[in-house]
Amino acid sequence: MGIFDDLPLPPEKAYLREELSRIDETWTVARFDSLPHVVHILTSKDRDAAAQYLKEQSDVVEEVVDEVVQSYHSGFNRAIQNYSQILRLFSESTESIGVLKVDLTEAKKHLSARNKQLHQLWYRSVTLRHIISLLDQIEDIAKVPARIEKLIAEKQYYAAVQLHLQSMMMLERGLQTVGALQDVRSDLTKLRGVLFYKILEDLHAHLYNKGEYSASCSTMLENDDDVPTTISVALTAHNSQPLSRRTKSFKGDNQNGLQIDGSYNRGSFDGNDEEGTLVSSEEATLDGDMENMKITGSDVTKDASGALRQMPTWLSNSTPDEFLETIRKSDAPLYVKYLQTMVECLCMLGKVSAAGAMICQRLRPTIHEIITSKIKAHADLLNSSRSSIVHGSRAGTGDLHFIKGQLESYQLPKQKRKNGISIAGTLLAVSPVSPLMAPGGKAQIATKELLDSILDAVVRIFENHVIVGELLEAKVSQHVDMNTPKSVPVDVSWNPDSETSQVTGGYSISFSLTVLQSECQQLICEILRATPEAASADAAVQTARLASKVPSKEKRDESENGLTFAFRFTDATISVPNQGVDLVRQGWNRKGPNVVQEGYGSAAVLPEEGIYLAASIYRPVLQFTDKVASMLPTKYSQLSNDGLLAFVENFVKDHFLPTMFVDYRKGVQQAISSPAAFRPRAHVVSTYTSSIEKGRPVLQGLLAIDYLTKEVLGWAQAMPKFANDLVKYVQTFLERTYERCRTSYMEAVLEKQSYMLIGRHDIEKLMRLDPSSGYLPNLQGPFNSESNSYDAETIEAELELSELLLNLRPIKQENLIHDDNKLILLASLSDSLEFVADSVERLGQTTQRATNHVGGKHHSHSDSAPTRSLASFAQDYRKLAVDCLKVLRIEMQLETIFHMQEMTNTEYLDDQDAEEPDDFIISLTAQITRRDEEMAPFISNAKRNYIFGGICGVAANASIKALADMKSINLFGVQQICRNSIALEQALAAIPSINSEVVQQRLDRVRTYYELLNMPFEALLAFITEHAHLFTAAEYAKLLNVLVPGREIPPDAHDRVSEILSL
Repeated sequence: MGIFDDLPLPPEKAYLREELSRIDETWTVARFDSLPHVVHILTSKDRDAAAQYLKEQSDVVEEVVDEVVQSYHSGFNRAIQNYSQILRLFSESTESIGVLKVDLTEAKKHLSARNKQLHQLWYRSVTLRHIISLLDQIEDIAKVPARIEKLIAEKQYYAAVQLHLQSMMMLERGLQTVGALQDVRSDLTKLRGVLFYKILEDLHAHLYNKGEYSASCSTMLENDDDVPTTISVALTAHNSQPLSRRTKSFKGDNQNGLQIDGSYNRGSFDGNDEEGTLVSSEEATLDGDMENMKITGSDVTKDASGALRQMPTWLSNSTPDEFLETIRKSDAPLYVKYLQTMVECLCMLGKVSAAGAMICQRLRPTIHEIITSKIKAHADLLNSSRSSIVHGSRAGTGDLHFIKGQLESYQLPKQKRKNGISIAGTLLAVSPVSPLMAPGGKAQIATKELLDSILDAVVRIFENHVIVGELLEAKVSQHVDMNTPKSVPVDVSWNPDSETSQVTGGYSISFSLTVLQSECQQLICEILRATPEAASADAAVQTARLASKVPSKEKRDESENGLTFAFRFTDATISVPNQGVDLVRQGWNRKGPNVVQEGYGSAAVLPEEGIYLAASIYRPVLQFTDKVASMLPTKYSQLSNDGLLAFVENFVKDHFLPTMFVDYRKGVQQAISSPAAFRPRAHVVSTYTSSIEKGRPVLQGLLAIDYLTKEVLGWAQAMPKFANDLVKYVQTFLERTYERCRTSYMEAVLEKQSYMLIGRHDIEKLMRLDPSSGYLPNLQGPFNSESNSYDAETIEAELELSELLLNLRPIKQENLIHDDNKLILLASLSDSLEFVADSVERLGQTTQRATNHVGGKHHSHSDSAPTRSLASFAQDYRKLAVDCLKVLRIEMQLETIFHMQEMTNTEYLDDQDAEEPDDFIISLTAQITRRDEEMAPFISNAKRNYIFGGICGVAANASIKALADMKSINLFGVQQICRNSIALEQALAAIPSINSEVVQQRLDRVRTYYELLNMPFEALLAFITEHAHLFTAAEYAKLLNVLVPGREIPPDAHDRVSEILSL
């Protein structure tokens, strides 16, 4: 850009810019030297042309100058005119100043003559102004009481406190000599007390979520691990007190904290004056139910988050100061801000000690009233829903939707099996608890819901106490650091060495937590029907009492010297510091002014009460402890370890578990010692079913043991910490039951040949190789029927086992189990043992998963885990069930051999064809049919197949081997033996679980074998040639040894048969 670019040239003369740009820059420098240009023209060849070029450039410059002058002409004229005007005004001002100087000189001369009179007038005016100001102050002070009363009526407590402190400061500093204000001083003193009580009442209401701004609608999370993280107070940056977990995140946002303005600070936390007298406990009564409290600031949504930054309504009339600025900038909920305001007002009034003392005095009766009111509300809800429940329109499962009258008349459903036996009647006879009190019963559910509701309200109340307690501790630390402010005289001098609890009138977080837990503990004791002595007695004493034994004197002495509760109570009034300790040592029998002895009325909403409700109490108390621990500041973290949970755990360990062990030990003893415990059912259904509800005929003793086991493990799931102890109880019961089952088993098989045989290693090994063993219950699971396949090895094992059994001949009748009832007992015992084994195995897995899932610091038990698992007990039960089946299988095989051994004593040389099988076959088939029909309702088809499936092979093998003992047989004898095999086949085929094709195949082989006796020798050789592997060489040889009338056997018959078989 050139130096001429900004020249104001019109568009039609834009060419001048180009002409100007051609001018050499040497013409535009600040110090122009003309000599070079003159020399250039003189030395130029064409001087005229050079001069003409300069003249043209000069014309361009002049033209541009003309344009510029023309453009700025009007501006130059205005500037000249303005300068002329300024010059004129300056000249006029100079003349006026000169005249003023002359006038001032004359005025000075006149005033100097009356100097003293002017000084008197000025002093008088100052005095009058001071009097007017004093009168204004007196008039304002006279109106202050009315203004304070108006602010109190509008609940503008902070503004009222500000006005009161300002007025008192004026009276004590500026108007202390005005006697006319004595009445005003008296009114303000009275208003200080009124203001204190109003603030205290409002603070008290908000502490228990009964105030206008209470967070009454905030709900606690149901998950054990989710705890509400309410925003707490913003403490001063200079606070040396440890902060709770909820406070730490907000400290950085409010570094200024809640500093008390110096002009308003009373500098005293002592309230022992005429206004600080403690009120009666009746003023602590809170009407209404916690459920109906008004929804307030805790319900601020994200859309209204900007409103949190605005000044709350209760501070709208307050004078701006540092505290108001802190509140305005705070992100805390409204109810937290309101609690901050109330505490700030108490601090400004210097009434912290009196307020703390009154809060302490009213804490216990208020909590008692709240708990009682909630229980009454539940009772009213139950009564109001009576008609709706009767008509079937019941509420959701989350509420206490049952009524006490109906629950007291509750009976188990009259559900009966198809065999006519009531399940409820069997189980109620042995269970130590009613259906209402059983795990998952309605009494347990009702107790848990009621306690969850009450503890939830207590947690929300304690949350407010934590906020107020931290605020007061912060204020105490501030005053210790700042010493005593001098702005306002104090009631009692500040003692920096005094304890915080003394400064706050005995009120602290630990005190409030102790009282809250004390009331909850008394409620729990009422639910459990536990007296203080029972809640603290030694476990050995309690167990001995339940077992009707007299405890030793040493034990009684130890229990009497112990503390009544598992955790310490410091429920002391301010005037009686050791009262709480006395109450702890002497129990509840001593009545004190702070102890409410009436009950809570829990029986109105609980269908039943008693020690077994400890299971439903454990989890709510555990969740309550976790929530309380998350709220406590770091310095109070130890309080959660020695509180309500410790009491419940000690009660469970010292009383509930011993009581349960005694009760269930009696139940187990009753279940297994009853005459009907191991007696198979009568009038059972015709077919077996695996469902208990549909009539599975499990032995009553084992069914009761299974029910008791499920109940005890139900207690274990309700109290994971004590799961190991309860599992040990279950193992003790299962071990005793197993011994009883073993005894019953031995009574049936003692000195019987079948029992002795299954104990032999060779027999046991061959039975495992038998393909039918696939129907046996696996020690690790259910039946393995898929392995029921035949191959060369298994067939060989079956034949070898049959040989071993046949070698036992002759079988004696006294070595067999001829009592069918014993066989039915073994069958029913096997199925019942398997039922219990499967149930125990499932319960063990469920209990283990539940125990592993809960975890956490409260759920780990110091006691060692059981040495054996429930699965190992299930294996023992299943092994005994397998032994029962093995005995039954061997017994039926021995019965078959017992009957079939009659073939050797029978001559088959009849002269006519018999129409019926042999008597021993008829007896055998009748026994098979009868026993199958009798066992069918008690065992599954797979087990029936296993028990009766060994008969066919043994009978076939015995029939073929019987030929070796026969000397002669005719055609009618062969037909008789074939008729016997057909009858046996029909009897076995009638059993649904047996494979009729296998039976037919094996007995066809017997008939084929005996029909070979009817063939001529040459035809027999042809058959052997074609079916060399159908029978063994020994079996073919036996065909030649027996004498058959009408059949000729050559002398070389054995050699010819051996020659054919050797090919």
